[in-house]
Amino acid sequence: MALYLNAAQILEKSERKQGALKTLVYDSKFNNIKQLFALVCETQKFSPVLEEIIVSTKLLKHTKLKMHLAKVLVYDLLMGQGLKCGGSWKATMMKHRSRLQAQLARMKVKQKVSRNQDLLPVSAQQSAKDQLPRYVRVNTLKTTVEDVVDYLKREGFCYRGQALKLDDLKLAKKDFVKDLHLPELLAFPYKTDFHDHFLYKAGHIILQDKASCLPAYLLHPPPGSHVIDACAAPGNKTSHMAAIMKNKGNLFAFDLDAKRLATMSTLLLRAGVTCHQLANQDFLKVDPDSPQYKDVEYILLDPSCSGSGMVCLRDSGPVDQEEENARLASLASFQLRCLNHGLKFPRLKRLIYSTCSIHSQENEEVISACLLQNPRFRLVPLLAEWPKRGLEPFSQCLRASTSETLTHGFFVALLEKHREAERAEPQSAVQTSDMEVTPAAPAIELPAAAEENSQASDCEEKPAFAARETDNLPKKKKRRKKKMAKLE
Repeated sequence: MALYLNAAQILEKSERKQGALKTLVYDSKFNNIKQLFALVCETQKFSPVLEEIIVSTKLLKHTKLKMHLAKVLVYDLLMGQGLKCGGSWKATMMKHRSRLQAQLARMKVKQKVSRNQDLLPVSAQQSAKDQLPRYVRVNTLKTTVEDVVDYLKREGFCYRGQALKLDDLKLAKKDFVKDLHLPELLAFPYKTDFHDHFLYKAGHIILQDKASCLPAYLLHPPPGSHVIDACAAPGNKTSHMAAIMKNKGNLFAFDLDAKRLATMSTLLLRAGVTCHQLANQDFLKVDPDSPQYKDVEYILLDPSCSGSGMVCLRDSGPVDQEEENARLASLASFQLRCLNHGLKFPRLKRLIYSTCSIHSQENEEVISACLLQNPRFRLVPLLAEWPKRGLEPFSQCLRASTSETLTHGFFVALLEKHREAERAEPQSAVQTSDMEVTPAAPAIELPAAAEENSQASDCEEKPAFAARETDNLPKKKKRRKKKMAKLE
């Protein structure tokens, strides 16, 4: 019952524009955030269809339910996986099920369609065609990809091996594959549900969109490093970095929202993360010169954004363009402040910036302004084989979309601090970056490539040292001349 009450409240607040859908979901105290988020998204998507069914059958009059609560109950009854409640609500809905089903059938006959999604507006139908795979990240702190694959095969799932192209991720029935870019990611058919699965409840698998896995995977902090997750909740990226670090080192995670941080603490506990330190603190108020963070070399920054890349947040009705532009400008200003602040940490080597936005104002334009204000940093080219790049001239960055990458809309940029030699000889720096873009290893070997990049960076310190030695050569020549004069 709590699931439906929370979902109804969130839908009502969203319609009144009291907050972004994702924020409202995480602000709730519901214990299964992902289940709630999925229900709210799907109900919102089918909202016009559900409202027509409810009005036509006079359900509100017969049941005394309010519209938003009726919508979530009717969605789960007719289109979802069945009602997840008992008591009077279930009895009431089951009493009216025949009339509700009959009305849905009449609407399909009238529109000459056979599927529920075909009842949606044309713009919403496009996103239905772009149905995304269910991505599952294997939590290597607790298990291995091989063990998870074996477990699922014993449960009746059919393993199709390593995906070689994007179309291999379009799956049916109980097929699943290993992702073609991320080695610890498995892909399943759309709507495969793992919320009640043992592997999920035990923290062996994390339900996380592929695009959301990119930031931690590409930052790839080595075990033993000191890392900051600047805007950390709900914690999937934090747990991913902890797995990459093998729970060795220090992972500082900040978030201003106490409720989201509490949810995150539960998630990290289930995932077996032990190297973290949570702080209910505004990242912008964290002192980069504090002794506590003197060894921080890696930062993951995924700040608040418009969420325009989230599939379920699209097609939500007409938008006041002036208000939208003002909102994007405000978000971009905040994102730039976070970026500039992150680059102040004295020993920082790399910072990865990501958003689940499709707007250039929050992506390339923020990066452009940041690079102008921070000339000591440069962009690192990412995943040469990734099909969708950042808008020119930021092709080093990655973009993601439902059609081109089979993920939610996303943006990722990796910033790296220049070495002294790179500042003195910028063309040499560019050549080094170009070498980093084209790893000889296949896509799934990127972590190894990342280690090679680290080694390359270490090697780049040597030319800087050599340059300093060269600066001393004129002084040595003068000394030799003086000695020669004395000898004469």
